[in-house]
Amino acid sequence: MVVIICALSHAIPSGISGVVMNFNRAVIKVGSALVAPNQNGCSGKYTLAIAQFITKCQQQGKEIILVSSGGVAAGRSLIQHGSTKVSVATKKAMSSVGQMQMMANWQRFFDIPCSQILITQEDLADRRRFISIKHTIKIQLDNGVLPIVNENDTVASANSTVGDNDNLAALVAQVCEADSLFILSDIDGVFTKDPKVNDDAVLIPEIEQITEEIYAMAGVSRNHLATGGMKTKIQAAEKAVEHGINTYIVNGTRSEVFSSLLQEINPGTRFVADRNIITAKKHWLKHSLRSQGKISLDAGAVNALINKGASLLPSGIKSVNNKFKAGDSVDLIDDQNKKLIAKGISLYNHHDLKRIMGKHSDEIECILGHDQGDVVVHRDDMVIL
Repeated sequence: MVVIICALSHAIPSGISGVVMNFNRAVIKVGSALVAPNQNGCSGKYTLAIAQFITKCQQQGKEIILVSSGGVAAGRSLIQHGSTKVSVATKKAMSSVGQMQMMANWQRFFDIPCSQILITQEDLADRRRFISIKHTIKIQLDNGVLPIVNENDTVASANSTVGDNDNLAALVAQVCEADSLFILSDIDGVFTKDPKVNDDAVLIPEIEQITEEIYAMAGVSRNHLATGGMKTKIQAAEKAVEHGINTYIVNGTRSEVFSSLLQEINPGTRFVADRNIITAKKHWLKHSLRSQGKISLDAGAVNALINKGASLLPSGIKSVNNKFKAGDSVDLIDDQNKKLIAKGISLYNHHDLKRIMGKHSDEIECILGHDQGDVVVHRDDMVIL
């Protein structure tokens, strides 16, 4: 057995037999390197085996949601461009035309209908849209449809994009309440070193806790068409496991991987789901909702939030930064060390908060002429980071 460096205290070393696994509803994320391996349109080289795996899962009564990259890579040959560094607008055009090619490529492998679901960060951040996506996927699964999800690159902007489909897949897994997330790549899993340049790299079959040491082993994507890499896959795993979703990084280029998965044996790296699951609302707040402002807190308020499970009162506020509306997400900052300690939904806008900060709750109505409540951020609308 190869011994892994002692820093990997939360990882089980390679050499231990594959971890037995089971799942009922899973999100499968397929990277662009598998959809368009030659960077020149879609191919069935790897997607055929993936589609066969999905079909066998469905025949066993398992529910599958597919998150597929590859729009830009599939449309690259159809849009004129001058170099490997193309503009954002050109990438959007590539994605738009490539999305049609990618969907047609998937549909040809299935006898059941496939659906196209294009979403953005803003869709996930809006609670009503979030619920709408959830209901749409549920109805499709109930009717034997394979939902295929991708980010809507055409309308996405710097402030409304998830950025990569690894993290998108983790958020989709939360939306549809999956019990497992499979991230298919062209690498076997998480290694102690980059296996492409280090012969002594060792595969880690199971990671019980995602630490800084685990992140330190993350490499970078060498594919200029890809927006992910091992780091984003670990980020996605972190989002998923804290919502109780087992996450697997496996090699989608090897057909024997799917045979192992069907036998419920882990052929890659498994990130163990956290048993202390945070609520869906708080997971949404932490990972999907972008903060619009910052509120700095005094030491008493920081202690009350972290150690006493309290709501935020106006008396504990030291300063208010940026413009935001009532109902917007805000970052809660420790004024002493400037560290982010929590996120929450503010019941007051920035203008009103500046007037009542440092005041007692019973003074709010007298100062503002109205009262949105005794607290600025309620505990139920807050997540400690």
